[in-house]
Amino acid sequence: MLVLRFRVQAQPNRGDELAAALAAAVEPSRALDGVHHFDIARDLVDPTVFVATEVFEDTAARERQESLPEVGAVMSLLPDVLAAPPEATVYHVSSFESAL
Repeated sequence: MLVLRFRVQAQPNRGDELAAALAAAVEPSRALDGVHHFDIARDLVDPTVFVATEVFEDTAARERQESLPEVGAVMSLLPDVLAAPPEATVYHVSSFESAL
């Protein structure tokens, strides 16, 4: 299983534009086989920051998600709207359990 954390910071006047593009990618991503979770949140203290937490069954599921046209639209928008370089970390998870 793969967990991907993706963080981006938009320019102050471009946050809503980025939010709309990110929102368009949520449902198609969640609908894919092998995508266990796909969540995007806006930072509570900095509305220009967005964090995606993505959980994939395997690399193939991640590749399917990344090939979606909605994801392509986000990626093509990033160079024009970002205030800082994106951050991305992949965690390879061999086991997990409920935290509740």
